[in-house]
Amino acid sequence: MLRIFDIIFSLLALIFLSPLILIVVVILRFSGEGKIFFLQKRIGHNLVDFTVIKFATMKKNSPFIGTKTLTIKNDPRILPIGHYLRKTKINELPQLINIILGQMSLIGPRPLTKEALKSYSYEEQKLIFSIRPGLSGIGSIVFRNEEEILSLNEANKYYVNVIAPYKKKLESWYVHNKSVKYYFLCIFITMWIVIFPNSKLVWKVFKKIPEPPENIKKEVNFYN
Repeated sequence: MLRIFDIIFSLLALIFLSPLILIVVVILRFSGEGKIFFLQKRIGHNLVDFTVIKFATMKKNSPFIGTKTLTIKNDPRILPIGHYLRKTKINELPQLINIILGQMSLIGPRPLTKEALKSYSYEEQKLIFSIRPGLSGIGSIVFRNEEEILSLNEANKYYVNVIAPYKKKLESWYVHNKSVKYYFLCIFITMWIVIFPNSKLVWKVFKKIPEPPENIKKEVNFYN
């Protein structure tokens, strides 16, 4: 059922947003480094890797310098237009192609790099990626300001010790409670927080998700 929704919504989005996508393609081609797409190997469904497609927002070789695969707020590796594309999530739109190809879903755990996957036990990996990774999901919604959080801390260490453990709980919760209802609620809240990034709606709608630990409640705008 959800796979049918994925295909229908992705095709409609590509058609409806095609003018915007074309404009972004032209701007990226003739600005920055002239690179249009960012292709990267990620871990997906059943721990099988695939190539995720995004609009290029960072300088070439960015995954190998600085904080590597983690991005922080005002990261010097981000291209001028990249800040806008990332803030509005427009850079994620090419992943609609990944969804149509069956590699991703609209909602699910974010596909991880092999480096990020090291923070997960094998049991956690098998559970969380027993479903298709998502363009958005409960983890992405809660940590919508992840780049800002990382910029205030020692990025790599903070991700492994604070963000990843809680994000695993969120993604595991979604896998165990996956339903049409939560699928549509996640889509709605994803669109909502793009417009209202400081909204606490996620905590009002998803009352049963794992509560964040005390040391991160403020960062994720927790509402109790």
